[in-house]
Amino acid sequence: MSYADTLAQVFDAIRRTIPRMGTDRPAIGRGDGTYERCHDSHWVDGFWIGQLWLAYAATGDGVFLDAARAQRPYFIARLDRPESHDHDLGFLYSLSLVADYKLTGDETACRGGLRAADGLAARYNPHGGFIQAWNSQGEHDRNRGRMIIDCMENLGLLFWASEQAGDLRYRDVAVAHAITTLDTIVRPDDSTYHSFVFDPDTGERLCGETVQGFADESCWSRGHSWGIHGFALAHQYTGEVRFREAAVRLAAYALAHLPGDGVPYWDYRLPDDAPHYRDSSAAAIMAAGLFLLADQVTDEAQAARYRDAARGMLDALIADYTLLDQPGAEGLLAHGASHVSRGYEDNMLPYGDYFFVEALLRALGRTAFFW
Repeated sequence: MSYADTLAQVFDAIRRTIPRMGTDRPAIGRGDGTYERCHDSHWVDGFWIGQLWLAYAATGDGVFLDAARAQRPYFIARLDRPESHDHDLGFLYSLSLVADYKLTGDETACRGGLRAADGLAARYNPHGGFIQAWNSQGEHDRNRGRMIIDCMENLGLLFWASEQAGDLRYRDVAVAHAITTLDTIVRPDDSTYHSFVFDPDTGERLCGETVQGFADESCWSRGHSWGIHGFALAHQYTGEVRFREAAVRLAAYALAHLPGDGVPYWDYRLPDDAPHYRDSSAAAIMAAGLFLLADQVTDEAQAARYRDAARGMLDALIADYTLLDQPGAEGLLAHGASHVSRGYEDNMLPYGDYFFVEALLRALGRTAFFW
């Protein structure tokens, strides 16, 4: 089946799910193919509306526009609840209000996107040169000085805001955070930490840690995929070669450690006696990132290798991980590993679904997205 045919099936599946989802948003998949719904402060809120905007951009079908616009009041209202926000403001608002503005020119959406960027920039710690990840619960909470690799994906909101508002403050924060990520989270062997901890008051670099990976010194595959995609985005906005080369390094590590079908296990450094769950979301994110990176490298053979690897991942996902032949399924991909240590090791995941759609569109040549 061609990618165009698969994408048509994907849009049909999203269209079927719209009346079932209503103004709710999917959080994590249940065993029966339905999604648990998000609570009102969830970090994954943006991935369903992101799929709706991708579908509208690709098809022009007003069904997707209407469904996306029905979600908009939630995102605007959430801007007035800053306590519900953390570093994931890009996931929330690049895929909702920024997407709305880019596709429709709506000024209310633009103003909301800029407010979200203000919130993300306000999390910047100038002592350590990073955007704080999760919210701290007290003066001695390590989260006060914590950054995570996931935040590379959120920098697109700041780069967009800088261009939209003509304000270099947003760009400066994004660049500083990307440099700090490169200096601390990316290891010399091109593997990655999930998290790095600083003294929040002095900026002293303390240690790398994991929260969702197997161990502090392992390499959590979804975070590594965020890094490939996120560094490539940073290069797209800045033209800084070091960001492209960071994405190249991370891609080389991942490609050298993939199983035969190209769909990663949940961590690249698992001992033999650890559970070896696959993570379809890590594959979807990485495929999208490899297509993006292929458009940036100057060596044609290298670009071809990235595109071939991305297609191989997509082919494996389509063959063995999709739910497109299950009319009752509310998601697109099975077998995502959300947080194995907490028992979420084999689920539909809304971010896996979103990046699967993005990767399919990139495979067909689309280059305009919402990041």
